[in-house]
Amino acid sequence: MIIKPVGAERAGLSLKASAGALIIAAALGAAAPVLADVVGDAAAVQNTLTGRVSDASGASLPGARVVIRELGFATSTDRQGRYILPSMPAGQYTVEVDYLGYPTMSRQVTVAAGVATVADITVSDVTEVAEIVVVGSLSDGVARALNQQRTADNTSNVVSSDSIGRFPDSNIAEALQRVPGIGVERDQGEGNFVSLRGSPAAFTSITVDGVSIPGTSPDTRAVDLGALPSEVVSSLEINKTLLPSQDADSIAGSINLVTRSAFDSRGRNIRLNAGGSYNEMGSTNDRRASVVASDTFGPDRQFGAVVSASYAKTDRRVDNIESAWDLIEDADENDILGVPVQEFKDYDTRRERLSLTGALEYRPDALNRYFVRGTWARRTDDEFRNLLAILYEDGTIQPGATEQSASFTAGRFAREFRHRVVRDENLAISAGGEHDINTMTLDYTVSFARGEQTYPNRQQLLFRSTARPDLSYDFSGDFDNPNLSLFTSQEHLNPANYAFREHVNRWQSTTQDETAAEINLSIPTTLFNQPAEWKFGGRLRQRDIESDEESFRNRDASARPALGFADLLSDTPSRNFDYDLGFKYDADLVLDYFGSQGPLTAAPAYRRIANSTTTDYTAQEDIYAAYGMTRIQFDRANLILGLRVERTDFEGAAPVFNEDTEDFTVSSFSRSYTEVFPNATLRYAFSDNLVGRVALTRGIARPRYRDNVPRISESGDRTAGEVIDLTAGNPDLKPTLSNNFDASLEYYYEPLGVISAGVFYKDLEDYVFELTSRGTYAGLAADITRPENAPDGFIRGVEFNYQQQFTFLPGWLSGFGVAANYTWTDAEMTLPFAGPGRGTKAALPNQSDTTVNLSAFYETARFNARLAWTDRSDFLQEFNYGDPRLDIYWEGRSQLDFTADFDVTEHVNVYLEAKNLTDSEGVRYAGVRSRPTERERFGRLFFVGARVNF
Repeated sequence: MIIKPVGAERAGLSLKASAGALIIAAALGAAAPVLADVVGDAAAVQNTLTGRVSDASGASLPGARVVIRELGFATSTDRQGRYILPSMPAGQYTVEVDYLGYPTMSRQVTVAAGVATVADITVSDVTEVAEIVVVGSLSDGVARALNQQRTADNTSNVVSSDSIGRFPDSNIAEALQRVPGIGVERDQGEGNFVSLRGSPAAFTSITVDGVSIPGTSPDTRAVDLGALPSEVVSSLEINKTLLPSQDADSIAGSINLVTRSAFDSRGRNIRLNAGGSYNEMGSTNDRRASVVASDTFGPDRQFGAVVSASYAKTDRRVDNIESAWDLIEDADENDILGVPVQEFKDYDTRRERLSLTGALEYRPDALNRYFVRGTWARRTDDEFRNLLAILYEDGTIQPGATEQSASFTAGRFAREFRHRVVRDENLAISAGGEHDINTMTLDYTVSFARGEQTYPNRQQLLFRSTARPDLSYDFSGDFDNPNLSLFTSQEHLNPANYAFREHVNRWQSTTQDETAAEINLSIPTTLFNQPAEWKFGGRLRQRDIESDEESFRNRDASARPALGFADLLSDTPSRNFDYDLGFKYDADLVLDYFGSQGPLTAAPAYRRIANSTTTDYTAQEDIYAAYGMTRIQFDRANLILGLRVERTDFEGAAPVFNEDTEDFTVSSFSRSYTEVFPNATLRYAFSDNLVGRVALTRGIARPRYRDNVPRISESGDRTAGEVIDLTAGNPDLKPTLSNNFDASLEYYYEPLGVISAGVFYKDLEDYVFELTSRGTYAGLAADITRPENAPDGFIRGVEFNYQQQFTFLPGWLSGFGVAANYTWTDAEMTLPFAGPGRGTKAALPNQSDTTVNLSAFYETARFNARLAWTDRSDFLQEFNYGDPRLDIYWEGRSQLDFTADFDVTEHVNVYLEAKNLTDSEGVRYAGVRSRPTERERFGRLFFVGARVNF
């Protein structure tokens, strides 16, 4: 069910949105006197030098440094290789272009009075092709990335699509794991969420071509990048420090997915990529394919269009064991750590990804540009899960239990078959333009983005044991493979020991829509007799969130399958690591059963009212932002000073269910707050290739939507003397704020290399964590879990990066090279009061002490090979306030990958990918490694394919 808060319906631009627009207008209006003076000065000087820098093939060269030596003016090219130098006195000048991978280029240009002078610069115009240092498409991509990184005002990393293609990274999350300071969370072996510089994933904002995209999950603001295939991007921009012109909801930084433009390279281009793979834990039927087509057309090639599509399918089997460590009572009624339930999960999952992108651009002249862009991606998991559960908690614990071993009489076990389909979809559409008016630059964008997650089908068939065997576990030896008595007695292998228990039918949907509009105005001027730029802008973001779940359960005899348990089994054995689970369910037979029972189970009589209401919520969040900044250019320094103001209006509603009356009421909540974000960023060039940066910034992380909504979810039976469990929202929750300091030093060397070091410190205020405490609810004792604010905390760290091809070596040895990076972080929060066994300090989730990437490569004009190793140390996933022994950690994990490709012809390339060569596993544990809560194996993956370009 969906519950709407009062006044939630939007009709055009609501009064609230109008008020927000007035805030933006007022902020810009406050700068009107400055704007008037600056615009007046700008209008008096209309001499502008503009143009495009490209290579001999017509491909744009982004990040090129363009210098007018006679005046000391300098700028850099944008993603399409375009540059603009306003306020140029009329006359003749030498234009120098400095671009890593090429010799410095120069050209004489005459700037005419009162008009815009266009000077396109092509490599072949200024140097012989034989002098070019860059070799091959991979180096082209690396050059573009390093040059953008070098000339950027803020601290950033750029990853080109060519570089992504040289690693076996099928989605955006996995491509990002190669970047300094980024750690990846995984699901069934594939990357999904990313952590930047030891911060929670929600501290990093994700944009597509500058358009903020919402997540798909109802439980987090973080965006699951595993749903986005790597083929959709031209490059990845990782901004580790932000500017006032960027959204402030990026404490860790922001990641911008840049899609392709037809103007990246002139003329018609078509790229095809296809291949198949062998999955050690799945099938040999995996495949993927993609196509990209672009063209510029029109009398002056002023129009550009690009479209791309990609498809990938993997069939994967995953071994999974989960042990639910918790406090249990021993025979003397003392609390000890133990395992009430163990689950052995045998997954068979078909995962499909499909994406489409497109863009249409119109550039009538060098001073005006218009665009319409769209990106859509969908990931579908069709998952079959065979599960064996050992229910120690249904038995009676015996004397002699320890925290590593225990015995029980009259326990139970159960077998379950689950079929689950989940779809994650992301959509981003934007339209806008950019205009050079006199010496000013005006740009504007309107956009719509959607993140949607649906479970159209999630059905479970459960058989529970009629036998009540004695059960025991012993983790004191090999804790990853504990000694379990059930696998000795093998009572779970006898079909006669099972009886029908229940059929569960659930579905769920979460939709997050964001409509946004922004406008920016850049005005060149002079300050302190130095070239400078004023920039002002505003942005409106309106986001609507709906989350709805329906749950049905049928335990009636009429729901019992016509076929018995034994008849529903196939002849395919189910083994999980070294444990024999018996035979798998026959998927076709069970699906037939689900098809016959679905409409019956979904009848009102079987609806689980509490489950179907207390997880639902709606929310609306509107953000109104305005900023002003100035950029002053000194001889070797660029100084940015600015201020951003963001006002947030939030409304939320959720049903509150009454267990006694079996009725519910709607609880609503609204609040507004305004935050100010000052910014000071300094870039200093000690030389053309030695660049230092220092930044003082401020960021915000707004609470999860469900955390701010006044919801209450109850579990457990209302029995006298029993303690019920409650999960609640917290309308009083504050956003997390952070004051950030960053400093870095980078040295770039020819032909394409970099060595860099950086330090960062984030001073956190009101960090959000979950607290479980004992209280009362409806007159009963209750353990209440809800989010709270920690007074303060910090994240600090250092990072190093080194990349070089050893071209100084003789002959064929010059093809060898190394890319390596290392990040160390430390983070903690101060709790509002001391927690049991931990004091007032606690670690932050998602923070690994170390993240390491190392790759050795060999590259020639036609052949490329890379051996890549990535490693992330242990990190906290779930914080348990009541008992640090139950904090859940992911064990650190390493992965070794290999790729190689060869240019068969000028247009055809074949390649090989090998992934997870050391067969590393995913492991979680409670407090210490000897208490594993989850162990997962997904095996090795091998892929062969071909690329065709023409």
